[in-house]
Amino acid sequence: MMTDGSECDDLLRQAWARFCDELKKAGDIPFGPTVPAHVNDRTAGFEVLARNISLALNFQHDHADPRFPELIHYFDPVRKQGGDNTDAVYVGATINGTDTYRVIGDRGTASYFAITSVERGQTPWGGKVAHTLLGRDLRVEPDGRFELICSPEPHPGNWLRTTPETFRVTFRQFFADWERERPMKARIDRLTGEQGPPAPLTPERLAGQLRASGKWVGESIAFWVRMIDMWKAMPNTFRSYKQLADRAIDATPGGEPMIAYWALPPDEALIVRVRPPHCPYWAVEFGNFWWMSMDYRYRLSNTNCHYAQLEEDGEVIVVVAHEDPGLPNWLDTAGFSEGYVTYRWMLADSCPVPQATQVKAAELNRHLPARVRRITPEARREQLATRRRGVINRFGNL
Repeated sequence: MMTDGSECDDLLRQAWARFCDELKKAGDIPFGPTVPAHVNDRTAGFEVLARNISLALNFQHDHADPRFPELIHYFDPVRKQGGDNTDAVYVGATINGTDTYRVIGDRGTASYFAITSVERGQTPWGGKVAHTLLGRDLRVEPDGRFELICSPEPHPGNWLRTTPETFRVTFRQFFADWERERPMKARIDRLTGEQGPPAPLTPERLAGQLRASGKWVGESIAFWVRMIDMWKAMPNTFRSYKQLADRAIDATPGGEPMIAYWALPPDEALIVRVRPPHCPYWAVEFGNFWWMSMDYRYRLSNTNCHYAQLEEDGEVIVVVAHEDPGLPNWLDTAGFSEGYVTYRWMLADSCPVPQATQVKAAELNRHLPARVRRITPEARREQLATRRRGVINRFGNL
């Protein structure tokens, strides 16, 4: 540990310079060869880098020590990456594979709920999942209270197994009814090992954490660019991650997302049709090239099993368009020219593959059923108002 002031000053200056150098290096990513040249897509590339600096610091500095875990939000209406589900709250904590941890609190009422213990791996988000608990596996008291033990050794009641490579526990909550379903409120405590407050921060530790944070920003965003390039090679074709890659990742358990890449000139639209299977939760998600979900506070950027309007035969018809087509299940491109659309069937009895057809916007109605459902301007305004209320219910004051 350094005690000399001049040596400490030099180390801190160098640490900050290296942190900034990593961020400057990441500034090349938005100009990559596969990035859409449209100004909105380029601008969003820098936005996603800037917004994820705070997440990198959360992971690598603020909450990096598994001896002092805290449950934190990964994403919210502005901080996003990795194809975040518009319906979701993602919460997690840094842990290790040797200590015993207890999570205690109110489970909430999200339609889909899952807990995973995640191992280190080859991606910025880790590797394979060591153990999974779905909402149906969790013992919850009538008043919503639950207690969960995370440890390498079995425990009675709710138990999540950890391994020597475990470094994180993640909670996924997917909300169908944004206004009425409640998010989990819980805390995590380490029960074993030496107790006491964290040691004062040293220049050496801060230097390492800043370096790791800067690297994580660039590495995580570059990782998702490589990922979306796999779907970009086959636009309007729905494929799952497992169909295109074999790298272990902390994917949502209980349903493999079906993803397609879209690219729309200003005068075109995309029609996506499918009959949803029987399942407790399903959703249609929508985002840009950077795997950021579209703004879901002020735009129609998704639908799900609660909000979607189905046709009389049970089909859901989604239309991606730059201008409002007057259809209830519209996905608003928000000025972007390219991106992804995802269908999730969670704990479903089948996995139907959506079919996409790209058409001229002026000819859209020719490609739709004569009695397709439509929406009034008043109902559209209520759709948007519902989103604002639902976001506040889910996240509170941002």
